[in-house]
Amino acid sequence: MWQDTIPLAATAAVLQPSDPIPDDAVPVEGPNFDHQVSLEQLLESYEKIGFQATSLGRAVGIVNRMRKWRLSDEPIAEDEAEEYRSPDIRSQTRCNIFLGYTSNLISSGLREIILYLVKHRHVAAIVTTAGGIEEDFIKCMGKTYLADFHLDGAELRKRGMNRIGNLIVPNDNYCKFEDWLTPILDAMLAEQKETGNVWSPSSFIRRLGKEINNEESVYYWAYKNDIPVFCPALTDGSIGDMIYFHSFRSPGLVLDIVQDIRALNELSRKSRKAGMIILGGGVCKHQIANAMLIRNGADYSVYINTGQEFDGSDSGARPDEAVSWGKIRAGAEAVKVFADATLVFPMLVAATFAQGLTS
Repeated sequence: MWQDTIPLAATAAVLQPSDPIPDDAVPVEGPNFDHQVSLEQLLESYEKIGFQATSLGRAVGIVNRMRKWRLSDEPIAEDEAEEYRSPDIRSQTRCNIFLGYTSNLISSGLREIILYLVKHRHVAAIVTTAGGIEEDFIKCMGKTYLADFHLDGAELRKRGMNRIGNLIVPNDNYCKFEDWLTPILDAMLAEQKETGNVWSPSSFIRRLGKEINNEESVYYWAYKNDIPVFCPALTDGSIGDMIYFHSFRSPGLVLDIVQDIRALNELSRKSRKAGMIILGGGVCKHQIANAMLIRNGADYSVYINTGQEFDGSDSGARPDEAVSWGKIRAGAEAVKVFADATLVFPMLVAATFAQGLTS
């Protein structure tokens, strides 16, 4: 026989009442294309869309606050150093932004966006990997081309074509790179022997930026604007191959990583405010984060990568893991955008560095 009343347990389960919504709760809302929407308005709408769009919207806000901050925003501490008591100095003291990225991003069209940031002095320091250095110079000697992820590797090898995802770099480009780099290595070794001063990876990169003398190069602009570029894994790529070959012909060139870890850590320690923008994972991510530990953590942090944390890798770790190590300050503004940087970093820069500062 059918029961003619709704079971109370079922009603209670389905019709569970909600707590009152807080006054500051933000409703989900997307852009309205019934009206003309500018790029700026579109990007502003991301924060209310949800999921990774909201993370990107938060990243935009964090980066803009990095850019806007001045020491003059803070009250003068009782123990403030005399040099930082001057109103002019305080108004000119900015947040130091540390930019990190993996080598494939220089191979991609993000190179031009990174160049823009360096050319216009939007970053205080760079950390990348070997490919992130050499691919910039190699692109000054030959083009990288769009291709396909599914090209046959053995066939490409026969043809002297190197695949980076869905990009192709002719191997001739690396031969041109060797022809350019070898005499520079000879000159650097001669200078080392003459002066007794050894090179560091950052001074090596600075020298290459000077030698390339090409405004299409990220590291030409880093040299021109005196922005240090750190590469702890400098030998992990074509540069390492060239140094290896050079060590047989003319042994003795020294690259001292101790100089660089001191320089990077001191830049972090002396920063009155410090922000991290890190595209990808691995060495570039952790080297910057570890430098932030020296000052008890970054004040602002934006990660953009596709890494997951279930395997315990630092590459996939969310910002809160860095908080536990003291690499991001407790209470700092931090976000991770789970996305391919080539998709979202152009939008992030369009909404931040490419815009004038707003009050």
